[in-house]
Amino acid sequence: MNDTPSQGLTAENAPQTRDVAILRRRAAEHAAAGQLSTAIATYRQALDAAPDHPAVLTDLGRVALRMGEPTMAEMLFARVYEADPSNPEAADNLAQALREQARYDDAVAVLRPILQASPAEPILWNTLGTVLNAQGDSTTALIYFDEALRLVPRFAAARYNRSGVLMDQGQTQAALAECEAALTLAKAAPGGGNPGDMAMMSLARAMMLLTLGQLEAGWAAYEARLDPGLPASPTFDEIPCPRLKADAPLAGLNLLTLGEQGLGDEVLFVSVVPDLVKALGPNGRLTLTAEPRLVPLFARSFPTAEVIAHATVHHEGRTRRSIPDAAAITSCEAWTPIASLLGRLRPSVETFKADAGYLRPDPARVAYWRSALATAPAGRKVGLTWRSGLMTGKRRRSYAPLPQWREVLATPDVQWVQLQYGECDAELAAAESAFGLTFWRPPSINLREDLDDLAALSSALDLVIGTPNATTSLAAACGAQTWFVAAPGGWIQLGTDRHPWYPHARLFIAPRFGSTQDPAAEDGGWTAVLAEVAQALRS
Repeated sequence: MNDTPSQGLTAENAPQTRDVAILRRRAAEHAAAGQLSTAIATYRQALDAAPDHPAVLTDLGRVALRMGEPTMAEMLFARVYEADPSNPEAADNLAQALREQARYDDAVAVLRPILQASPAEPILWNTLGTVLNAQGDSTTALIYFDEALRLVPRFAAARYNRSGVLMDQGQTQAALAECEAALTLAKAAPGGGNPGDMAMMSLARAMMLLTLGQLEAGWAAYEARLDPGLPASPTFDEIPCPRLKADAPLAGLNLLTLGEQGLGDEVLFVSVVPDLVKALGPNGRLTLTAEPRLVPLFARSFPTAEVIAHATVHHEGRTRRSIPDAAAITSCEAWTPIASLLGRLRPSVETFKADAGYLRPDPARVAYWRSALATAPAGRKVGLTWRSGLMTGKRRRSYAPLPQWREVLATPDVQWVQLQYGECDAELAAAESAFGLTFWRPPSINLREDLDDLAALSSALDLVIGTPNATTSLAAACGAQTWFVAAPGGWIQLGTDRHPWYPHARLFIAPRFGSTQDPAAEDGGWTAVLAEVAQALRS
């Protein structure tokens, strides 16, 4: 696609064209600096001057995608596509926006006709491969990525996407080789490569190294999660002390740690706190920030630390984390995102502790829930959570829908306890009707908000079973008996056949992903692993 329209360019409209070009350059500079709102405003000025300018519409659509607004991106890309449906770039952009909305059939419908007309366009093969992989068809996706690479052997994005398929298929060593090759190609691109693409590839490489158990290299590479070039990387605002240097000693330091990423990650990474307190020593002090719902639990679990809440807002496509009550911090000589300590405190699998849990639920609430559970129907009290709270796009393939749990739910001498947070009444009612059972619903607790009480409830149960999410992470971190039922390709095993973070927990790994196209359909991967769970529960 040309940067400016070629038709109708005359002496009369040439100044307008120059104005649009200037505005595009300014907007691109703002976008590169992360000033997405300013970039959008500048692109809109360009559209005011040239309402149907295809390059401006395309630029604006890409910023919308970066901000997590695929519906807006679709609207902008559709205008370009409808004006020239034979343009491969226009079709490719529109298909990407549709893919991000999990509208896979619509994306395929856009791509297939133009791919038949333009079979030598590698971007079309590549994007169609990403759509098929998101649907769960990794085998066909690999064929499409291979064709893109046959056409352009130095196509970094296709090689990176190919590495992701290999990772999903359990070929982690081969995936790492492909990812590193993609990163090399991206760096060699004109202008030094796209910073966002290279940051994304670097983070994927880190996860592959960790999956292989190469912890020293993996934790070092994991710093890519903070790379400003990564669209999803967090920023930390108004921290009242300098960032901890990688080689700075910890002994005697007054250190501030910031929780990062999602709730489950925050629970996972805080496992290093006991060792961190020892490393700081009697003359050091730890201030630990936590998601507000976790503050009471963390304060009880780590009594020598000062625990305060952090705040999170989402702005211009990024997560911004700050400390609203920074004035309450009594002393702070340095700060660090907590996962940046993993390289120091967990340099090998052998350094993971063998204790059953590091979080301490409220004993009074544990006793309350044991009394409440005694009033439930007879049977072992087993809590169940079967999905994440975020079920968008390809994430859906990582969770078995509740109807596929039929064999597990049919286990005799079990009273199932609902632990699934979020809106799930319809799913529960359908399962109860289909399977002839009744879930026990814990009274007077919000499973999403009352996390300290959820920790106590989990500790009062005989067993917690579920997908890796905040609930199962919380239960395992409290030492509750926990079984994780997971999709393949997870990095948390760190090259082992167990869960090093929670050594008392049991892992059940599906041999392949489920389908996002028809998640309610029987799937061989989930069927097999859930049969294994059912057998283990019976025995």
